[in-house]
Amino acid sequence: MNDWAGLFLGVIALATLATAVVQIAVIIAAGRLARRIERLTDRVEQEMKPMVGHLHAVSRDASRVSSLATAQAERLDRALGDMGGRLNEALSALQASAAGTAREGAAVLSGIRATLAALKDRGPGRSRSQAEEEDALFI
Repeated sequence: MNDWAGLFLGVIALATLATAVVQIAVIIAAGRLARRIERLTDRVEQEMKPMVGHLHAVSRDASRVSSLATAQAERLDRALGDMGGRLNEALSALQASAAGTAREGAAVLSGIRATLAALKDRGPGRSRSQAEEEDALFI
């Protein structure tokens, strides 16, 4: 049985050696892969730096444009508010002027009506005493 034990011991030794060689090969491959990944990462970082700089510039410009647009919108809002107030004042003044003119016109028309009515009542064929008598009978 000694021969068999030596044979098995040799097979075990060869299997251990094969496992060790495979493990060393895997470690070497993993090291190479790690270096390649590191180089790829460095390259991506170098290529992304200008793009990040451009994105930063674009975002800064967008922020500036946004603040300018906000200022313009506020300025427009103030201008429209002022214009609305002035328009309201102008319409109020126009309305007051038109109402005053209308009252004056109505007063003139009332005066003309009263004058015409008085002239009509005093027509050419009627005397003053007839008009007074008729007025006295009017009750």
